[in-house]
Amino acid sequence: MSLPRIGVTLGDPAGIGPEIVLKALLRWPELPPAHYILYGTAELMEREERSLGVRLGWTSFEPGTEFERTHFSLKPASASFPAPVKGKASAEGGRASFEFFRQASADAASGTIKALVTAPISKLAWNLAGVAFRGHTEYLEQFYPDAIMTFWSEKLIVALLSHHLPLKAALEKIDKDGLVRFVSVLRASVEKARPGAYRYLMSGLNPHAGENGLLGAEETDVIGPAVEAARVAGADISGPHAPDVVFRLAFGRPRRIVIALYHDQGLIPFKLEAFDTGVNVTLGLPFIRSSPDHGTAFDIAGKNLANPQSMFEALRLAADLTLGVL
Repeated sequence: MSLPRIGVTLGDPAGIGPEIVLKALLRWPELPPAHYILYGTAELMEREERSLGVRLGWTSFEPGTEFERTHFSLKPASASFPAPVKGKASAEGGRASFEFFRQASADAASGTIKALVTAPISKLAWNLAGVAFRGHTEYLEQFYPDAIMTFWSEKLIVALLSHHLPLKAALEKIDKDGLVRFVSVLRASVEKARPGAYRYLMSGLNPHAGENGLLGAEETDVIGPAVEAARVAGADISGPHAPDVVFRLAFGRPRRIVIALYHDQGLIPFKLEAFDTGVNVTLGLPFIRSSPDHGTAFDIAGKNLANPQSMFEALRLAADLTLGVL
């Protein structure tokens, strides 16, 4: 039986992306068997291998070739890119990382690869390069408007109603119909990728979940009715829970998922628990997409100091979930 194809982008060449990809894939005996296809350039791969003093043993990608044992291929970008300065956001790094991702996401959409694991990019570099999207998820949302950013670790799973938005704009997205739709898509995506019964815990917005309207009306007027509507539709859901305790209710319970209403509400507790091991998983897509739960770390790029554990976990989870939906 041929192995699933897992695409892996190298991220911003000026950051730690190429380093953590190589370090994680060198631990391939610990990963699920797969055909891991790298999206980048041969020059970038060879330069990073020389810098780290390692060899991964990749070959050039050949369409139609199948493998029964773990294999690494490189599918080169459709253009060449000058090497950006390590440790600095630049238009060159932004153009390269966007092209790697654009090509890989197109292959995921066509079915060439069954999952996509993305190394970190710099939002500033994308902006400098004239890319119109803030990040990976925002790019995917133009094709898949129901895309949902979730974060997975051994002890906590968090789903974000909104992600890379200014706080004022994020709060404006909290409405009953949107919340009900969000829960429906989240349930379908989670239970397809990892079948089983899940309980969803909806966070409130205000201190003490509004204290029955004394500290804000969003819980009684919007969030509570949305939870009730989702429950009527079949979701095992509770809330709105006070934001300062809801994560404790899910911590260490792998079948409980916290729904956070904006980026920092969900990411502060998650990164406190799993900064080196957490995985960002985009749901609501026809394929699995995961990434490390950290950025480009320009301050340590090129110094052989990057911890590859989050990338390793992203690769492992993508392969595991892919095997579950094949």
